[in-house]
Amino acid sequence: MTSTDVRKDAEDSGPSGYAAARLRLLTEEARSGPPRRAALAELTDEWLSGLFTAAAEGLRGVSLVAVGGYGRGELSPRSDLDLLLLHDGSDSAGVAALADRLWYPVWDLGLALDHSVRTQSEARKVSGEDLKVQLGLLDARHLAGDLGLTAGLRTTVLADWRNQAPKRLPELQELCAERAERQGELQYLLEPDLKEARGGLRDATALRAVAASWLADAPREGLDDARRRLLDVRDALHLTTGRATDRLALQEQDQVAAELGLLDADTLLRQVYEAARVVSYASDVTWREVGRVLRSRAVRPRLRAMLGGGKPAPERSPLAEGVVEQDGEVVLARAARPDRDPVLPLRAAAAAAQAGLPLSLHAVRRMAAAARPLPTPWPAEAREQLVTLLGSGRPTIEVWEALEAEGLITHLLPDWERVRCRPQRNAVHIWTVDRHLIETAVRASEFTRRVSRPDLLLVSALLHDIGKGWPGDHSVAGEIIAKDVAARIGFDRADVAVLATLVRHHLLLVDTATRRDLEDPATVRSVAEAVGTQSTLELLHALTESDALATGPAAWSTWRGSLVADLVKRVAAMLSGDAPEEPEAAAPTAEQERLAIEAFRTGGPVLSLRAQTEPPAEASAEESPTPAAGEPEPLGVELLIAVPDQPGVLPAVAGVLAMHRLTVRTAELRTLDLPDGVEGAVLLLDWRVAAEYGSLPQAARLRADLVRALDGSLDIAGRLAERDAAYPRRRGVVAPPARVTVHPAASRLATVIEVRAQDAPGLLHRIGRALDDAGVRVRSMHVSTLGSNAVDAFYVTTGGGAPLPGGEASTVARKLEEMLRG
Repeated sequence: MTSTDVRKDAEDSGPSGYAAARLRLLTEEARSGPPRRAALAELTDEWLSGLFTAAAEGLRGVSLVAVGGYGRGELSPRSDLDLLLLHDGSDSAGVAALADRLWYPVWDLGLALDHSVRTQSEARKVSGEDLKVQLGLLDARHLAGDLGLTAGLRTTVLADWRNQAPKRLPELQELCAERAERQGELQYLLEPDLKEARGGLRDATALRAVAASWLADAPREGLDDARRRLLDVRDALHLTTGRATDRLALQEQDQVAAELGLLDADTLLRQVYEAARVVSYASDVTWREVGRVLRSRAVRPRLRAMLGGGKPAPERSPLAEGVVEQDGEVVLARAARPDRDPVLPLRAAAAAAQAGLPLSLHAVRRMAAAARPLPTPWPAEAREQLVTLLGSGRPTIEVWEALEAEGLITHLLPDWERVRCRPQRNAVHIWTVDRHLIETAVRASEFTRRVSRPDLLLVSALLHDIGKGWPGDHSVAGEIIAKDVAARIGFDRADVAVLATLVRHHLLLVDTATRRDLEDPATVRSVAEAVGTQSTLELLHALTESDALATGPAAWSTWRGSLVADLVKRVAAMLSGDAPEEPEAAAPTAEQERLAIEAFRTGGPVLSLRAQTEPPAEASAEESPTPAAGEPEPLGVELLIAVPDQPGVLPAVAGVLAMHRLTVRTAELRTLDLPDGVEGAVLLLDWRVAAEYGSLPQAARLRADLVRALDGSLDIAGRLAERDAAYPRRRGVVAPPARVTVHPAASRLATVIEVRAQDAPGLLHRIGRALDDAGVRVRSMHVSTLGSNAVDAFYVTTGGGAPLPGGEASTVARKLEEMLRG
């Protein structure tokens, strides 16, 4: 059927001719999508123009205007006709009669009509009072009558919109937020409203309005295609239901999919979710830009008055290597080279999430365009940055979505593609598979104090449902995928096995607790055999709760939680046995022994720095580990320090490293007895450190500051406080409170105090000072930083070298916890 055929049918017999042409157009299989919408708008334009011409004979100063969706030419089969009869006010009676001759034929055909009759001044006044009216008039399109009248209205409305943008755009943003609160997010709903839900057609229209203000513009890539896809689905929904509905109900999804030529309802929903995600992300970026521009306009006049004119350069605060904060966003540093730094996307994302700031669109797109594949296995820094990102709580979601919008997630984790935007047809689940995995990681970040390996908890949360993109039991498929992913991102064989177990059995505890007799020893034994170790059981318990809480309100309850806790207690009892014998301390290496003797002979600290990526090579305090110009900075450096046994070593070393912006990745401290014939003991610290950003400090400077710290002439606490005060406070991530526990049975020779807290500059210095103040000696310690979490175990004794009495140990732990939470 050609456009000429359509027009001929419409001209044949007025309304009945239009109705026949309209029916033929809507049932023509060869035409769908934008061509059909355009043809339907054209057909309707010609019919209404004919009605107007016949009814307005002799009447001047009046025009017929299409507004809203009809003004944009977006006519779906059951769309309303949004019409404005615009007049100059010279003949009100004639205009009223014309309106009747226009509206009644539309109603006679059963078409929905949203109409108004106004002068230009009336239209302008109403639009100034009603934001929705003003938005509709932004899409005004002339149909018939006085073209100058319509053009004048368009010019006036657009000028008003641009002049009032500082006031109107915040109103529009609030309107969008209220609608999102009522309707939910289109990209996650099983029965979404294609128009009203967040990421739907209303939001796409709002972005057009923002662009029309000339104040900001939405990212264009993919936005038009997303809008078209949502309109195509709405067209198919109207045709299959015969109703003017925008809600994609479950019982109609198969028919709509068939109408669009799609495989099934899941394919349909996935396409809808993908489109909604594009619109939602574009909205986030656009409203952020609107806020930035409006703040800039509000502040700039005051700054000019204070500074005497000129535009001040935006402040840039460093966050990580190659990453800075600027104007409320995370951007790349000027010297950043994403084409040479494959870890940069993860480092930038982790820094943004930890600071609670969005990643700038430009930064994400630049990294996506220049992204290089990470080597297999990933370097340690990449794995640590991923863990930090996952452990950052709620800010992780926005940052992850920014990476995903530009394809960086599937670039880093190709297996993510199968779960991306995948619907879950389960009333218990409120998220798509991919968002559920991120929600689980967010929930798991709240439980990192409960487990000894928060990194394994967070990664298992990310991967536990990764098998849902494959046929068969998703736990079985997920175990295979998890092994591959875990090995690829650099976990060792033992950790890979633990992650695979967690993914394979992530439903084991809740299923067993709610479906089996916990009094039956066989039930407990089966779980113990599947889990294998106490530490894996601890991780599985936290993963189970995180998974359930991220599923939806119906998936977890106090009753379920108590059953799972009871099961875990029984399994832990079965897995536990007598405490293992205290392992003998490893013999010192030749280098450690040499450093210890030199420290004892000189009476001061001696240190050695060695890049882990290079072959073993000793460096004296006078030598620098800093690479030559043009060489890459090592990701981690081994720091060996030997110092005569004395109080205050731990806080002194930790404080000096914090002053030099060195992050402690792992740390061990132990007392080293000197060789036969030499009386005395030396403390040996074997740490792995990395620069937060910039170059590593000179070894000589580290030693000089350490000497001053030990003799009390360097005020470490004051220096750290001054540095912190110099940087503005960021909203960042709200970390769970620190937790300090005593493990009396963990050692026969000392009391083990375990600290789990948010990693932060100076944390180890504060802990060391608190232990010194408590009058206890640190016999050895084992510090590990897992993403943003510090998990530190301190083997402490009395001054005489005996384990602390139970009451004293509890007091020390309580004071330490109060200090960390204060």
